[in-house]
Amino acid sequence: MKNKFFYGGSIASHQCEGAYNEDGKGLGIMDVVTVGSKDVPRQFHDNIDENTYYPSHNAIDFYHTYKEDIALFKEAGFSCLRISVDWSRIYPNGDDEEPNRKGIEHYRNVARELKKNDIEPIITLFHFEMPLSLVKKYGSWQNRKVVDLYLRYARTMFEEFKGEVTYWSTFNEMNHLDSDVELNDFFTYMNTGLCYSKVEDPARVMVNCAYNMTLASVKAVKIGHEIDPDYQIGCVFGLTPIYAYSANPEDSLKAFKAMDRDWYQIDAMTKGSFPEYKLKAYCDRGVDLVIPDEDKQAFKEGKIDFIGINYYSSAVETALNLSDKEGSFFGGLNNPYLKQSDWGWTIDPIGLRYLLNMIDRRYGLPMIITENGLGAFDHLEDDGSVHDPYRIEYIGSHLKQIKLAIKEDCVNCFGYLMWGPIDLVSATTGEMKKRYGLIYVDRNDDGTGSNKRYKKDSFFWFKATIESD
Repeated sequence: MKNKFFYGGSIASHQCEGAYNEDGKGLGIMDVVTVGSKDVPRQFHDNIDENTYYPSHNAIDFYHTYKEDIALFKEAGFSCLRISVDWSRIYPNGDDEEPNRKGIEHYRNVARELKKNDIEPIITLFHFEMPLSLVKKYGSWQNRKVVDLYLRYARTMFEEFKGEVTYWSTFNEMNHLDSDVELNDFFTYMNTGLCYSKVEDPARVMVNCAYNMTLASVKAVKIGHEIDPDYQIGCVFGLTPIYAYSANPEDSLKAFKAMDRDWYQIDAMTKGSFPEYKLKAYCDRGVDLVIPDEDKQAFKEGKIDFIGINYYSSAVETALNLSDKEGSFFGGLNNPYLKQSDWGWTIDPIGLRYLLNMIDRRYGLPMIITENGLGAFDHLEDDGSVHDPYRIEYIGSHLKQIKLAIKEDCVNCFGYLMWGPIDLVSATTGEMKKRYGLIYVDRNDDGTGSNKRYKKDSFFWFKATIESD
């Protein structure tokens, strides 16, 4: 990995595929989530309401347009694309006796199309896509049975794609499932299909879910390495640098603890054991987690090969009660020194260099930026052009900091994958108008539109940037 640097993007199946009920796919947890907005939270339903619009049902129809879209990615100069497999396409109910062959063949076709276009695929096995029946039947990740079913699904994928795919990610951003704090329903549901506000004894449920997902990851890594020693298997984490609000030492300690919450799973997946400090935190919340010897062995044997980093913004923390200050989406407070996106996320390119240095010094593993992007309002002109200088500025400033981290700080970062290289459904709001892509998709929040693709100014800039690097 030291001799190559990947440029490309990341997408997730529930945000782009559509075709939610085609070719044997079962219902996934995101198939019953409504559209929302910056100010109106998405709603999570138990079943499909025929009078409600669910963005994942159609999304941008990547399921049928993947060849044309991959051709656009190639034109933009991509050498890598991270995709996710929807678990409910492979095992529609999660516990089916046999996998759905049509689902496997679809993803095989996508992977082969990428390879044909000289684009390296990275496959994420869990990107908020879980068979809904596993939630209803087993109670989601709090049940160890779901760990076993995930491992069977992972084994199926590792065996089916041996010799065709090299890079894998076990999970995406499960670190936001934090049992140390009271979570909102959004982060809980995305990872588990459960709503925090509706769960009895939520602290215990969140501990069990977070631990079992971490265990599932290390066990999957061991299975993958046994099937093919050449597999490079990592995990993707959503990480937010947290700065002290002031020079007050209490602010510094508060900031450190707030940021450290996102790291315990990386520790567990790289250091060979589940961290004692997290077990102590569980005890403080009234949950005594006992780790059996079998699990201890699994943590020793299932270390990840690389760390995927999803980075969008930074935040600040203080020990003071500053209720009048604006809260950050991922926790903490918004930094008054930084500009914000249209959706209120702070823009901090230097924060990415800071983060890369911290991870490099703490773990010494190869890293790849798996998500980084700007959600913004874009306007499609009458001639089919989209002028988005703000996106060019955002991506360019972050690429500059990555280059400094590699060249001056000697961090081992082997790629930059922007989030949403093509406009897709926003996970946080369900909107289409929150656009991230280099490629504009004519699709509206209510599902209307021609679905036609248009190249934005940033598309041509990104292509030129890669060619000149």
